[in-house]
Amino acid sequence: MEPEPQKQELEAPFLLIATPQVLDPFFNKSVVLLLHHDEEGSFGFNLNRPAAVSVSEILEGLEIEWTGDPNVRAFVGGPVQPQLGTVLFGDKNAQPSAVVGDETTTCLLPGLAMTQHLGDLARLARNPPAGLRLYLGYAGWGAGQLMQEIMRNDWIVGPVAEDLLFASDHTSVWSLALEAAGVDPSTLPSWTPDDSAAGVN
Repeated sequence: MEPEPQKQELEAPFLLIATPQVLDPFFNKSVVLLLHHDEEGSFGFNLNRPAAVSVSEILEGLEIEWTGDPNVRAFVGGPVQPQLGTVLFGDKNAQPSAVVGDETTTCLLPGLAMTQHLGDLARLARNPPAGLRLYLGYAGWGAGQLMQEIMRNDWIVGPVAEDLLFASDHTSVWSLALEAAGVDPSTLPSWTPDDSAAGVN
């Protein structure tokens, strides 16, 4: 089949958009920004799963002052290592070929950077950029696992739509990501637990 060799050549970053047949509560209608993908495994962050806790509450526990919107929530990046915090933020100086700030900050895309360093978090909290998201945990796949899921049609692969990375309305991210990938959400089949059970080998 034609799609298979294309999918085998996938290069991160890209978006993974869950199809309706994915009924796992965490990944149902999720959109994952995949940042690493090779034969050893893959990882990324779920863009549309807000956490119950706010950024200010988390930072208060770390004795870091947050000067941004006190109601901004953290997001659950994935079920792996939920105690691990990662910040994605917009940085106009971020370029893949250049070091951003220092070695504790990684450029993901032009204008988008990532850090897990408390010093960086404290600096960003003092003057939050327009685009900033604090993730708890991450989504991870072992060797070959993600490709199996893609070939099973659990995921649609789409381009990174920058306006979705820090979207204020997380409820619209799934449908907007599908549209950016050229898929009309209304054309996807609905899926129920009974349908799923019938299709399991």
